[in-house]
Amino acid sequence: MTKNPKVGIIMGSDTDLAIFAESGGILEEFGIPYEITVASAHRAPNLVHKYITTAKARGIKVIVAGAGGAAHLAGVCASLTTLPVIGVPTKAKTLDGLDSLLSTAQMPPGVPVATVGINAGKNAGILAVQILATSDKNLEEKLVVYKNKLEQDNKTKGEKLGKIGYKKYLDK
Repeated sequence: MTKNPKVGIIMGSDTDLAIFAESGGILEEFGIPYEITVASAHRAPNLVHKYITTAKARGIKVIVAGAGGAAHLAGVCASLTTLPVIGVPTKAKTLDGLDSLLSTAQMPPGVPVATVGINAGKNAGILAVQILATSDKNLEEKLVVYKNKLEQDNKTKGEKLGKIGYKKYLDK
């Protein structure tokens, strides 16, 4: 376990680890300690319950949760805590992840899950940073730098495209 984690990442299966590694990568980039685990809402409900109900005591401020298929993990997590939960629907074997997206986004009143796109682990990490930055000025400043870099990278690409044309740009 990471010392003093601020974000807890929980996935229903280790087959989704690459997706949630993107969340972890963003958190590392911003210097945010996190922990990551596997616990399925269906195969290991007691593990999920223990992990979520003890999260605040471990210092967790935000939960990133995701699963494919029925994708109940984020909703179950949200039902067990008052912490913000970011749901990451993952692309399962059927329906290209649409079932996961709908299961994660369509929560009943009173149990909200902030939902990012299918397999959007990176965006889940960024959203976790943004939530934490609401009470951390240093983190907010890092976000401003990050967003400015996104804009500059985009501008550079547009200038290159305008200069060399799309055919050469696609050849890279």
